[in-house]
Order: sequence, then structure tokens, then C-alpha cells
Amino acid sequence: METLDAIVSKINAFAWGPPMLILLVGTGFWLTINLRGIQFTKLGHALYLALIKRKEDGDEPGDITHFQALMTALAATVGTGNIAGVATAIAIGGPGALFWMWITGLVGMATKYAEAILAVKYREVDAKGEMCGGPMYYISKGLNMPWLGTVFAVFAAMAAFGIGNMVQSNSVADAVEATFHIPFWVTGLTLMALSAVVILGGIKSIAKVTSVLVPIMIFFYVLAAGYIIISNITEVPAAIMFIVKQAFNPTAAVGGFTGATIMMAIRFGVARGVFSNESGLGSAPIAAAAAQTKSPTSQALVSMTQTFIDTIVVCTMTGLVLILTGAWSNGQTGAELTTTAFELGMPGGGLIVTIGIILFAYSTILGWCYYGEKSIEYLFGVKSVMPYRIVFILFIGVGAVAKLSLVWNISDTLNGLMAVPNLIGLILLTPVVVSETKKYFAEK
Repeated sequence: METLDAIVSKINAFAWGPPMLILLVGTGFWLTINLRGIQFTKLGHALYLALIKRKEDGDEPGDITHFQALMTALAATVGTGNIAGVATAIAIGGPGALFWMWITGLVGMATKYAEAILAVKYREVDAKGEMCGGPMYYISKGLNMPWLGTVFAVFAAMAAFGIGNMVQSNSVADAVEATFHIPFWVTGLTLMALSAVVILGGIKSIAKVTSVLVPIMIFFYVLAAGYIIISNITEVPAAIMFIVKQAFNPTAAVGGFTGATIMMAIRFGVARGVFSNESGLGSAPIAAAAAQTKSPTSQALVSMTQTFIDTIVVCTMTGLVLILTGAWSNGQTGAELTTTAFELGMPGGGLIVTIGIILFAYSTILGWCYYGEKSIEYLFGVKSVMPYRIVFILFIGVGAVAKLSLVWNISDTLNGLMAVPNLIGLILLTPVVVSETKKYFAEK
């Protein structure tokens, strides 16, 4: 197992080396420039569409509402990346890693916007009458490169077992064992059963559950983190300055923290930022393609808010709690570190983190199963969907008892592999994104 760990670590280091970081963040900057900073100038309108208006007038093509599409995408992204991922980034890359998560999130909003526009524009209706879309479709149809669309679908179908399955069940099993002393295998079986009830019902079943579960879980987690931040409000400005300073001048060893370099801060900040909000991976537009809308741009604006909520709000609050409580340098990592920080910050804080991990991870499993099944459907047709769902459910149990470091490394590697064809598609289809945007706002 140690040999396998070492091999995967080397592949992961290559997959998330400087070329990938430049491609991910660079694509976000490229789209930000071409779209004239739409994530800043139209954020208010986007939040209105996502959280207040929610649904367009009349009968629109699609399977689920704007809001349900957003909640399904948020279900897949607001997960252990916001709890364990942020803690891992700071524990290895130092507090400065949070700054690079912010940069990834801000430019990632433009990336997420572009992904959703293309997903809706190039979507299709399958044999079951359901919408199908995502990078495999806009790469194949928009660029006339079906082979590259196939490459994405293969990586996405595989990645679903890592980022959206085993990582989530592993983190839940670890948290439940630490808090309630329940064996890992029991947690695995329970998660399998609860997931099967929803997953086997398809996207409408998933959307109904996530549209209720996601707002509740985010509200209570943000409420708890907000309490800790407000309790230390006088130290927040200094904490933010500390984060920015550490991004360019990482701290040496302190407490249980072993020290970091600028490259470590950037690498883990960007990697965990992408793991959390998935901008550039091409996963979220698969859910966006199912939205009931005639306008690709209106859904793109809604999808853009996903990255804002996930990274700029939730990840920032987790990071501030870690730094304000001083827990970040104690030598712990992952969910264990976040649990310690919340325990230091408020009575019952550790229990809130444990419950948060369970709900966040469960919702992520639901969302990512949909991404994986749509990828497998693109490759093998609608008959392959049910067998994929069954195998996906079984791997939830496998993840609960797997080795954490190996699972995280495999997930990071697969994320990098699926991002490459998607980013190529986004860059080459930028004129289409700009054209659709101009048309929408000209009509408005």
C-alpha cells in the first residue's frame, strides 16, 4: 500500500504542477477579461435570479428549476472540501493558502459562468426525455472534437468515485468514529442505504432532496462559524492581513506546523480551492444543463453564484475560524483540525462540525452520482445508468474504510485529468460565451 501511495503521490504532484495551476487560474483570468468582470458587475443580478426569482416565466425546457440546479451543484461542491479541504490546505500550505483559494474562487466565478452557458446551449434530450449536457457535449458539438469529449467523460465518470464518493464517505466515517465511536464499516453501510434511496430515483429525486437539505446545512454551518468570528471580531482585520502576508511570505515552523513555501501555499490553495468549488473541472455544468430555461445566460448567472457561496463565503468562514482560534498550527489536518478549531471557538462546536461533515458529504455524494451517470450515459447510452448507480453506491462503503491519504491523492489526480479537456473547450469556445452574454443583456 505504501508503494501505491508513493506512485499516486508522484502522479498527483505532476497533475497539479505549475502547468495545471497556470491553466486553471489563467483560464479564469482570460474569461474574466473577455467577459469584462461579469462576476463583479452582475453578481447582484445573479443572486436575485438564484435566490429570489428562482424560476423563469412560462413553460421552459428542462428537468429541474434554476434553484434546484443550483442546489444540486452546491450539494456536489459544498462538502468536505469546505471543512477538511480548507484545513488540509492551511495545515500544509500555511494560512496563505486561503488567499490563493480566494483568487481561485474569484476568477473561478467567470469559469463557472462560461461552463454553464455552454452546457445549456449545447445540451440534448436523451431517450428518457431528460436533458443531457456538460463539457462532453459542448466539446463534441461546439468544437467538433468528439474524441476530446469522450476523454472528459471517461475522466469524469472515474473522478466521481473519488471526489464525489470515497473522499466524502471516508471523511464522514472518520468524523463519526471520532465523535460517536461508531465503526467505519457501520457508517459506510448506513451511507450506502441513505444514498441508494435518493440516487435510484434519478435527477428529480436528487434535486428535491438537495433543494431542502443544502440551504439548511449551509445556514447552520455559517451560523456557527459566524458566531465564532463575531466573538473574535476585533481580531478579524489582523487575521485577514496575516492571510495575505502569508500568501507571499509563508511562515516558518511554529507549534505543530512544519513550515511552508510560497509554492506549497499556491499549490494547496489552488488545488483545494478547485476541489471545493470545482470551477474549471466541468462537473457543475452537467447539473446546469438540466435547468428549466430558454436562456443559457440566465442559468450561467445562477451557476456563477455557486462558486461565490462555496469559496468566498463558506471556505472563508472555515479558514477564519481556524486562524482566529489558533488551531491552524497545532499539527492536525483535515476534518480533525476543523473540529478542534470549532471546539475551541464555541461550546458544542465539534458536534456541529461532525453533523456538518455528515450532511455536506451526503449531499455531495448525491450530486456527484448524477455527474458520473451523465458521463457514463454519454459513453454507453441510457442503459448503462442504472448499473453505474449500483456500483457507485457500493463504492460509498469502500471509501468509508479506505486509507485517507490515498483517497485524497487519487481524487486530486482525477480532478486534474478531467479539467484539461474542459479548459481547452472553454478557451476555444470563449467567443460563443461572449456572444451569448451580449445577446442576453442587449435584450434586457
